[in-house]
Amino acid sequence: MTVLVTGATGLAGSEVVRALLRRGERVRAMTRYPSKAHAFPPGVEGVVGDLDKPSTLALAFSGVRRLFLITPLSQRETEQGLAAVEAARAAGVRRLVYLSVPLGPGSEAIPHYRSKVPVEEAIRASGIPYVILRPNSFFQDDYLWCRAAVMTYGVYPQPLGSVGLHRVDIRDVADAAVHALSDPVHEGREYPVHGPEALTGPGIAETFARHLGRPVHYAGDDLEGWARQARHMMPDWMVQALKAMYRHFQTRGQLAGPGELERQERVVGHPPRSYEAFVAEIVPLWRREMASGR
Repeated sequence: MTVLVTGATGLAGSEVVRALLRRGERVRAMTRYPSKAHAFPPGVEGVVGDLDKPSTLALAFSGVRRLFLITPLSQRETEQGLAAVEAARAAGVRRLVYLSVPLGPGSEAIPHYRSKVPVEEAIRASGIPYVILRPNSFFQDDYLWCRAAVMTYGVYPQPLGSVGLHRVDIRDVADAAVHALSDPVHEGREYPVHGPEALTGPGIAETFARHLGRPVHYAGDDLEGWARQARHMMPDWMVQALKAMYRHFQTRGQLAGPGELERQERVVGHPPRSYEAFVAEIVPLWRREMASGR
């Protein structure tokens, strides 16, 4: 049975596509960009579909029986998610795995967390067997966004605070997605997906310092200062959404609840990867990239 992955060119979607291929699944990868529909790995059927244009979804969803649904960070995330759920219902999808977020106390103040709640409600009401995954913040965000700050300036820039987050390797999330899509025992369940330890901004800086052999400092908790820098890289609505998220992290953290690490192994299939191992992996990679001028 074909598995459709939305958001297939993004960080999480592309990792899920790779994990499904390793398992020998038939994968259809959806992108809104026609130029990217032919750029997926061998064995992947690329298809054009735009969650902002529901009329484009019928063809993309045709013949699909399993769906991995990712909605990108967007001002229209709720509408996009609802359009995908309706397209899945109309296409006869038999299993839907939704990538959501941890919805702990206070998370309703974060726009891109709050926007997922109506999508979850629609999924539960759709009649489609479903699994909801709630991953923590991804390790790989640091790989994408922090190289220059860490390697050139000796600063870890994400204002994560000191309460702690059980951040997770995106590869563990992909493993959970594959198992949720493949095994009906998970239907109707909602799983957290965390890393093994609570990470803080200062602690992450110390981890990089150990692996680099030189000081790396935490940039601190100044959200206004972070926002001034971020406005050079992203629109204001995104700055405000991420600032709300970082404020939540600084005041409440995003910690694994009692028993959650044990429960998630049912769907991840193995103990979670550590941040220490992730940093040991990316520091040599960053060095090679910089040496080659990338």
